[in-house]
Amino acid sequence: MKRTLPLIATLLLMTATASAQDYGQTATLKIWDNTTAPHSNGITTPETEKEPNRVRNTSEATLYIFPADKAKATGQAVVICPGGGYGMLAMDHEGYEMAKWFAANGITGAVLKYRMPNHHPEVPLEDAVQALRIMAGLEAGATGYTADKVGIVGSSAGGHLAAMASTIGSFKPAFSVLFYPVITAVQGKRHQGSFINLLSEQRTPEQDAAYSLESRVTADTPPAILLLSDDDKTVPPVNSTLYYNALKAHGIEASMHIYPSGGHGWGIRDSFRYKAQWQDAVLDWLRRINRPGTNRAPAAAHRNEPERTGRPPGDYIPEGIPHEGFPPSVSPVRALPSAGYFPSFLAKERRSRERAAAAFA
Repeated sequence: MKRTLPLIATLLLMTATASAQDYGQTATLKIWDNTTAPHSNGITTPETEKEPNRVRNTSEATLYIFPADKAKATGQAVVICPGGGYGMLAMDHEGYEMAKWFAANGITGAVLKYRMPNHHPEVPLEDAVQALRIMAGLEAGATGYTADKVGIVGSSAGGHLAAMASTIGSFKPAFSVLFYPVITAVQGKRHQGSFINLLSEQRTPEQDAAYSLESRVTADTPPAILLLSDDDKTVPPVNSTLYYNALKAHGIEASMHIYPSGGHGWGIRDSFRYKAQWQDAVLDWLRRINRPGTNRAPAAAHRNEPERTGRPPGDYIPEGIPHEGFPPSVSPVRALPSAGYFPSFLAKERRSRERAAAAFA
């Protein structure tokens, strides 16, 4: 059953304390958990961290905020999604260590500990969308840390989540930075483990197509920079090239850097031979898209503003996701108590929206 509480009850901002995971962040923000979020991932067992910085079984979405160095502040912020195959989160080299580097270079970093999908793909997506809205100042809780231009950073499966927010999210980032991202579910090109955890081992071809994000790029997808290694045997490099080609086919600014070696999962580790090169490339690209007139804010049509929709923030179905006959071309509608997607309800909602639009025409 879906539970909706007042937003003030679902957001809790606090300075880092002994009771919170301490990564050196300035502030910790609890977004929501399975009882207060639009959807639950069904995980009822406690979160675990059997290895340092490898967090599993997450059922609560949390932001760890590292504010920009004020002397270098660019007016940008990034929500950072660590990788881990949608089965765990690599919180260090793809999370807080990366956030500290962004912050030192004038870009506020907010590491998102997102809930594992556990075969509920809408769950991590709604966590990422809500995190973007919070950092953009559209939801309460992060006063003093918000930015006008909020992008998203993702590594591996976290890159899939970042690209998912960029393509089918109801509120899109201003830009995306993707490290060796999982993109496609096409056989022979995919990272199978990520899609088993996101969807299931018995998923349908239609589900694979819906979450193959190279096919979900539109003119509203934000610019992206992709960074990867040619010898990646875990997530084939074709994942990045498919996304890059889709962006260019829609006239979207994109940059791609393929390094000769390094394999998969290097993040911000010093052991990666091309660390200095990727850091220079990312900062140069972010400076370039931050110039006046070169970077666009997320499309207003996808903001899902509460005052325009009359819905509580976060109460949405991911844009264009086919499920139980729900056509992929239809806009988001209110989530039902069962979190199902029913064509009869859809038709009713659609007629209501059309009448409302006609009233304002």
